[in-house]
Amino acid sequence: MVHHLVLFKLRPEVDEKTIESMMRDTRIYLLRIPEVLAVRCGKRIDSKNQWSFFLGVDVDSMEKLQIYAENAHHMKYVEEVIKPQVLDRLAMDYESDPAKDVRYS
Repeated sequence: MVHHLVLFKLRPEVDEKTIESMMRDTRIYLLRIPEVLAVRCGKRIDSKNQWSFFLGVDVDSMEKLQIYAENAHHMKYVEEVIKPQVLDRLAMDYESDPAKDVRYS
């Protein structure tokens, strides 16, 4: 399994209400994608943390992660929910099944 994690720095004017909306919209958009097994998102607890929002998506393989990335729901989510609120992002992919080499999945 592949865990895709993205951390976001939000614009200074983004308020709590907007972040709550982003959390709701994350689930609405991304759970429509068949390849997505699970979606997690949330807001920072510690105000010193520069990454204000996170998104985590689980998929079966790197191939399915690519399908997710190109899916129309994902692309609409990025354009309508993420880009208007975000200054910077950091994306990382992790293998979460230690017995499987995701390069060959």
